[in-house]
Amino acid sequence: MAATTTGAALKESSAFAPLGRRAFAVLWVATIISNVGTWMNDVGAGWLMTELSPSPLVVAAVQAATTAPVFLFALLAGALADIVDRRKLLIVVNLLMGVAATALALIVAADFMTPALLILFTFLLGAGAAFVQPAWSAIVPQLVGKNELSAAVALNSMGINVSRAIGPAFAGFLIVAVGLYAPFALNALSFVGVIVALVWWRPTPSTGPRRAPEHVGAAIRAGLRYALNSGPMRSTLVRAAAFFASVSAFWAMLPLVARETLDGGATLYGVMLAAVGAGAVGGALLLPKIKTKLGPDRMVAAGTIGAAAALLIHALVPIEAAGIAACALAGVAWIAVLSSLNISAQKALPDWVRARGLSIFLTVFFGCMAAGSLVWGQVASLFGVSAALAAAAATALLLIPLTWRVKLAGAAPLDHAPSAHWPEPLLAGDVEDERGPVMIQIRYQVAAAKRAEFLARSAALARMRRRAGAFEWSLMEDAADPTRFVETWREASWIAHLRTHDRVTESDKALQDALRALTIDDPSVAHFLAPKPVE
Repeated sequence: MAATTTGAALKESSAFAPLGRRAFAVLWVATIISNVGTWMNDVGAGWLMTELSPSPLVVAAVQAATTAPVFLFALLAGALADIVDRRKLLIVVNLLMGVAATALALIVAADFMTPALLILFTFLLGAGAAFVQPAWSAIVPQLVGKNELSAAVALNSMGINVSRAIGPAFAGFLIVAVGLYAPFALNALSFVGVIVALVWWRPTPSTGPRRAPEHVGAAIRAGLRYALNSGPMRSTLVRAAAFFASVSAFWAMLPLVARETLDGGATLYGVMLAAVGAGAVGGALLLPKIKTKLGPDRMVAAGTIGAAAALLIHALVPIEAAGIAACALAGVAWIAVLSSLNISAQKALPDWVRARGLSIFLTVFFGCMAAGSLVWGQVASLFGVSAALAAAAATALLLIPLTWRVKLAGAAPLDHAPSAHWPEPLLAGDVEDERGPVMIQIRYQVAAAKRAEFLARSAALARMRRRAGAFEWSLMEDAADPTRFVETWREASWIAHLRTHDRVTESDKALQDALRALTIDDPSVAHFLAPKPVE
């Protein structure tokens, strides 16, 4: 028995264990192929824009057009991914992106491209990515075991960077050997593989309670409410904003570093992006050992320092070899930070809100990238590329101590498994799903010696209720007996309250058990509905 347990633990701790699961392996390979196409498209768009308009602000606008759609649409995309079939959503969106990529390739081949048209197509493909990414990230726990989640997230990040190592270099070669339309054409073709893989995959049907699906607006509000009341999720978003806002200068200025600072061509630009990918792949292989020693917070700080160093090298050392080496360093730094933040977000989220929570993470990620690209592009227009890169590096370093007290989710994730320990509410008759609002009251008789501890835990209790959908929460004590308390909160409708029953997790149950241990008798629960109008 001991040998079996050890073997299982070793398999679960392996960085490549998720590849032993067929569905994960097939989809992982398909996404690498698709991402190779995406990186070829990005290289082609960035380089094409330097030919159409060499203005730093216009070149940076290509990066902004790639990232802004995620900022604009990610919340909607996350809500859809949590209330519709994620597999079907991914198939439809990838089909539409394939059509847009084909049209882009044909226009470039016909030599009809303009700066405005290139930004438009870049925006459309970015909008497709906005709807793909939350759904794609949310299906990862369906593909692997619980203890393999961190390894699966790291493999996904590594896959992105494997494609980054291949795509840019191949795109640079194709631009020189075939023409500027070639990377766009191969990107259009790359969507075929991922669509075929999604059609092949058959996810395990959900075994949870079947409720009426949430409306999109309510689903978005529920996601925002959860993120605002989850300490680990809030911390992840703060650390993400600090990193991406400053390091966005690297991606926005890289085409100009290759063309102007290093006086290179498309081949050099492709090699530099490939160096980023190679550095990221190497970093991904080393991450498990390093993260064990440093932990997620120090890992993010170390990655930020590495990214700042890469920015300074590009700003101060106009030598081709140094520029390529700086890109490799940036790749190591990028994967260290992005993987740590992504794992922290995944650990902070239960399944019911996973896509919405990840979409909020993506909104912060790409919003900061888009805004940062425009800001650093404007700085470069006014003071030069080198000055913009140096200023971005200084900003990244300054934000490390300013955000140090904000801690990421630790190595041990919260237990988000549904506890299913709440009984169904007692009803006098049938209640329509949309009837509301609903008021819930719980009465506690607390042991006198435990009163202070009960009150100390009430803040966590309030956050727990709000994460699941509560509003207007309060805790009141009896004026005649300070050991008697009434907890009251409201929810939007009866179906919203039933969803709360489904969403209570084992971590929530642990908090409730700790509170119950402080009481003399079991708390009493009552549900109140807004009365129907008298006809």
